[in-house]
Amino acid sequence: MSQPTSRAARRQGERGAHHTPPPRDPMKAVYGGFIVLLVLILGALGIYKWRETARLAAAYATPTPAPIGATPSPKPINLATNTHLGKPVFKTGDTINGGVGQVVDGISCAAQEYVTLHIHQHLDLYVNGKHIQIPAFIGGAPGPNGGCLYWMHTHDASGIIHVEAPILAPEGASGYTLGMLFDIWGEPLTRSQVATFKGPVVAFVNGQRYEGELRAIPLTAHQIIELNVGLPIVPPKTYTFPAGV
Repeated sequence: MSQPTSRAARRQGERGAHHTPPPRDPMKAVYGGFIVLLVLILGALGIYKWRETARLAAAYATPTPAPIGATPSPKPINLATNTHLGKPVFKTGDTINGGVGQVVDGISCAAQEYVTLHIHQHLDLYVNGKHIQIPAFIGGAPGPNGGCLYWMHTHDASGIIHVEAPILAPEGASGYTLGMLFDIWGEPLTRSQVATFKGPVVAFVNGQRYEGELRAIPLTAHQIIELNVGLPIVPPKTYTFPAGV
C-alpha cells in the first residue's frame, strides 16, 4: 500500500501545476521584427515627404539677397505675356551649342509641359545701358511631331522665364539656376561675358546687388534678375507678373 502524500508535497505539486510556463510562439520574434520594419519604413516615408514639401516651399518662395547696392525702382512695372522688352539682337530659340533635344544639365526636352514645379522668373539684360531683348523660344527644340520643350524655357521676348518640371530639381542639383537656362540657350554666362557681349558684369537679384556666382543664381518663384554688361549700370527695376504667371 502506498504511503499517503503529505500536505506539503501536495501543495508543492499544485504550485508546480499552476506555474508551468506556456509554450513559446516561434513566430513572435518574426511578428516583432515585421512591426519594427514597418515603423522604420513609415518613418522614412514621412521624412522623405517632409523634405520634398520643404523643397517645394523653398522653390515657390522668393529669397531676399543681402542688402548690397542699389534700391529698386519704387513703382513696379506690369509684365505682360506675348510682349517684347528691349532691343532685338538674338535669334529666337537655342543656338547650335545649346539644347537641340539632348539632356542638358539633367534637364530633359519633353513633348509636354509639367506642373509638379511650375514657377516663373524675369530676366533683364543691359549692355552699356541699353536694354537687350531676351529671345523667345529658348528651350524649344524643333523636330518631328512638333519637337520638344525643355523644362526651362521662354515663350516670348518679355524676359519671363518658365520652369515647368516634373521634379523639384535635376539629378545631383539642389534646384534650377540661371546657368542651366544659359546652357539650354547655348550662350556663356560669366562675370566677364553674357551671351555674345563681353565686359564686366554687375548683377542684381530682387533689387539687390548680387556678388555670387552668376550661374548659381537660383530660379525661384517670381525671382527678378538683372544683368549689366559694361557701363552705365542701370538701376534695378521691380515687376509684377501677369495673373496666373
